[in-house]
Amino acid sequence: MKIVLLGPPGAGKGTQAARLAQDTKYEHLSTGEMLRRAVKSGSEIGIRAESFMKNGGLVPDEVVIGIIEDRLKSDGAEVSHIFDGFPRTVTQAEALEEMLGRIDSGLDRVVYFDVPEEVVVERLSGRRTCSKCGANFHEKFVPPKKENICDKCGGGLYQRDDDKPESIRNRLASYKALTSELIEYYDKKKMLGRVAADREPESIYADLKKTIGLN
Repeated sequence: MKIVLLGPPGAGKGTQAARLAQDTKYEHLSTGEMLRRAVKSGSEIGIRAESFMKNGGLVPDEVVIGIIEDRLKSDGAEVSHIFDGFPRTVTQAEALEEMLGRIDSGLDRVVYFDVPEEVVVERLSGRRTCSKCGANFHEKFVPPKKENICDKCGGGLYQRDDDKPESIRNRLASYKALTSELIEYYDKKKMLGRVAADREPESIYADLKKTIGLN
């Protein structure tokens, strides 16, 4: 089984992907985490990725694709994967199909996490990060026991610049511009399912399993 989860920042796809991986033993392939691991390993492709990440730039397609292909070849066709954060463009989607074809596999389902912009803004703008240990909290959903104080280390909590409403809206606009063609691409292939992601996590998870055929 090969599944792609699509959705804007704050849609909750990472959380749902992690839970699905735990329940099914599928491999959760988070692009961000894979890039960080590649950098930490000191591999040739990791060094290339680091040069872009340090400068705050987007890692080129060929680097991201190379990291994912290495993982797919290592795991083999028999391993099930959940792709989280990849692909983001039609070019990446076509590359993924080619990679899967080279290991005699293919993509089974694409799920889009549909969530209103205001819900995303509320979710992300309420996030607070510890200045010492990096732990995350949320003013509404996961509040600290003491206001603006980290439960884990006692450090002060702050709002990251990219969690401010204006920044979030800019990120969402960029995401829509980048992925609108990708959503249409998978829709035309009759592979796209949609899950309303502005509900309780349990309801979202139940619909996710149903959409990919795990009842």
